[in-house]
Amino acid sequence: MPLPWAPRHTRLDFRLTFPTISRLCGRTRLGYASRRTNDRREIHQPMLSERALSRIVHNRAARTLELAPSTRTRVPGPKPGMRYMLYMHVPFCARLCPYCSFNRYPYHEEIARPYFEHMRKEMHMLADLGYDFESIYIGGGTPTIMMDELIQTIDDARATFHIKEVSCETNPNHLAPEYIEQLEGRVQRLSVGVQSFDDTLLKQMDRYWKYGSGDEILELIDTAAPHFDALNVDMIFNFPSQTEEILERDLAKIKQCHCQQVTFSPLYVSHATTRKMEETLGKMDYDREQRYYQMVDEALTGGSDPAFERCTLWTFNRLDPASGQAEDENLMVDEYAVAYEEYPAIGSGSIAHLDGTLFVNTFSIQEYNEAIDEGRMPLMGEAHLSAHDLECYDFLIQLYHLRFDKRAFEKRFGKSVERALPTELAFLRLNRAFATDNDAELTLTPMGRYLTLVMYRQFLSGMNELRDQARAALSGPEHELLFGDGSPA
Repeated sequence: MPLPWAPRHTRLDFRLTFPTISRLCGRTRLGYASRRTNDRREIHQPMLSERALSRIVHNRAARTLELAPSTRTRVPGPKPGMRYMLYMHVPFCARLCPYCSFNRYPYHEEIARPYFEHMRKEMHMLADLGYDFESIYIGGGTPTIMMDELIQTIDDARATFHIKEVSCETNPNHLAPEYIEQLEGRVQRLSVGVQSFDDTLLKQMDRYWKYGSGDEILELIDTAAPHFDALNVDMIFNFPSQTEEILERDLAKIKQCHCQQVTFSPLYVSHATTRKMEETLGKMDYDREQRYYQMVDEALTGGSDPAFERCTLWTFNRLDPASGQAEDENLMVDEYAVAYEEYPAIGSGSIAHLDGTLFVNTFSIQEYNEAIDEGRMPLMGEAHLSAHDLECYDFLIQLYHLRFDKRAFEKRFGKSVERALPTELAFLRLNRAFATDNDAELTLTPMGRYLTLVMYRQFLSGMNELRDQARAALSGPEHELLFGDGSPA
């Protein structure tokens, strides 16, 4: 599932984390060394351990978010001249993975079919408000779990809006010809959740029996890839039981296969999923995360003849062997917030960012359907974002996209980034995070990319905590967050 807009407490945590770390930067227990040269203090490259940094960020991000109840029946209308995309959430899965805390439910046709119908009605509510969309991202859950309803929804959206591209998530077992034939032409970017090609890991995650062996999945990818502008393979690194050898084999298979894009994100969890994940996969080890990230980056982009180029912090686009250029430089990515400042979202558990406010749809499918039947949007809560929250988020998301545009930031917020975020910049400069640092832009060094990864990983973990809290507001059987064996978190 891609990232909806972040919760308020996550952005505040991001803001507060930098001063906290900055105060610790000179302490030897975090591995900083210094010496005097020509009466000037020279700060050496920091040796901040992954574990210490992860702990600091996690502790700050653990604050509880309290959404204010929403009394609105509609989200705000569109702003003139602003480009919008639409996020759709399909929460149903055949089985539930032990590490996932997105809003998802075991699939039952009698529940899923009316859900799709209500989601299309919510989409038309946005059209009535004057929205038009150039792009759609369909996440889950497993959007392709009910193909006739999915196809009807995509066709309805294309008939209603000026859609240029559709990105849709799926699972490996849905790369079969009967699925591909219906998706081809309707979906431009298909993102398949593989996570790993290692059979032992797949069995631990309860994915082997659902989706096949690593070699079978690889064959399905190669068969499906030519039918889309981009087939993205969604991988995860730093599983507790993942060794360097397993990661190396995964990287070799990614380079071997014919996918046009790969997303290699670090594992991040929430309180609700931690116990079940530890039972099935083991305890997290953030101390090796930087090494694993370096392995991913070097394997895909390193050497004299790299197979991929960086698109974002952990999304990589395949290079054409003949030209050495990206096969398509304009591919969508899972973290669609890098391309759109604001966007509506529909479906149970979706989160929209509009007009400086987060609008959270109810996580209850029953309440969701009832709200649509009553002619109102199914909003369960909202949180207003301060100007500084938005500045922090813009800073983080631009760094995630590997380049920070100082002039665009100043145009948007009416102040320079130096004035808006002096402590954040000081911390990153102290850590030699910037390869380019001039009046126009910031770009990242390898250390800068890793520090941004830690921040963004914890940012996503904070989103998982928000989902836990939103689900806690439910009552009855929907309250329980279920996993692969049907046990509550």
